[in-house]
Amino acid sequence: MTLMKWDPWREIEDMFDRYTKAVGWPRGGQEALSSSDWTPRVDIAETETEFLIKADIPGVEKDHVKVSVENGVLTIQGERKTEKEEKDRKYHRVERFTGTFVRRFTVPDNVDPDGIKAVFKDGMLHLHLPKTEKTRPKAIDIHVE
Repeated sequence: MTLMKWDPWREIEDMFDRYTKAVGWPRGGQEALSSSDWTPRVDIAETETEFLIKADIPGVEKDHVKVSVENGVLTIQGERKTEKEEKDRKYHRVERFTGTFVRRFTVPDNVDPDGIKAVFKDGMLHLHLPKTEKTRPKAIDIHVE
């Protein structure tokens, strides 16, 4: 038997996750507006030319992921299928979530929705949201008399 160090914060986080799932609260902050079985973690970065969203969705097949933009809201949704239960195995711990997921993000006004590209590779979904040319503020000289 292997000894493991007890992490009280992990226990509290696990308890809170079980509680929010039991009462039906959406997880993942304010962006998660609809109920789902689990919430993939994302990183959001910005460069001069684009926003980049990286979603961590290992074990999800490409065909089970849908990305859409409607009314200024980017939606990532999909499903991780449950593996077949094997009768000769006795599970001691199951930590991987299965089932459906949904993440929603408000798209900034300076994003071109027609130019959004999605790349799915090795369990990572990379979304490239190109920026449009902003209208630059125009300086007006005012002569005071």
